[in-house]
Amino acid sequence: MVAEQFEIPLWLDLGATALGSVQGAMFAAQFKDKRLDLLGVGLIGVVTGFGGGVIRDLLLNQVPAALESNWYIPVAIVAALLGMLLERLFSRLNVAITILDAVSLGLFCAIGASKALSVGLPVVPAVFVGIAAAVGGGMLRDILLGMPIGVMHVGSLYAVAAAAGAVFLVVAVATGANITVAGIGCVIVTTLIRVLAVRFGWSLPEQRTISTLRRLRRQKSE
Repeated sequence: MVAEQFEIPLWLDLGATALGSVQGAMFAAQFKDKRLDLLGVGLIGVVTGFGGGVIRDLLLNQVPAALESNWYIPVAIVAALLGMLLERLFSRLNVAITILDAVSLGLFCAIGASKALSVGLPVVPAVFVGIAAAVGGGMLRDILLGMPIGVMHVGSLYAVAAAAGAVFLVVAVATGANITVAGIGCVIVTTLIRVLAVRFGWSLPEQRTISTLRRLRRQKSE
């Protein structure tokens, strides 16, 4: 299935990248014991900001979009430095940043999934690319910090929200919906699931919890 790509204005894409960089730098700045210098925190912020887009384009065998414009790298660097220097201020805006982060997650997901469809990938790989584009920056951040990858541990459905949005997009496109409508729907679905998961503490069952339930069931049957 070949579809058009979901396009957003450059300023919005840069805004989403900047927000990712701010969050990445804020996250890195919390770990005082790692003794990260200005360059280290800035690098982590930059990687968080457009790492997902780079992973997306590498999966699609294309030149990363962040390297085709003069804007992405400077915006990511400035945003990362602001995230580190104004960590306390941004922390007070936690609710607003969480909502904006959820919107950014949806945007990256919609762009990734639609771009994969536009180059002719089947729907399942397109969903995978959408998820990778959405969570890739956070994964690279955790790797650079030497931490367990957040999306693989019990949390607030970050990857699940992206998966739901990507599935919505490919299904909408498959049923003949306009790519803009499908993309906006993807952003809305992803944002709602992510925000509600944070608000109510939703998460997938933990592996050891499942193991415990299975053991209890075996004991009852014996």
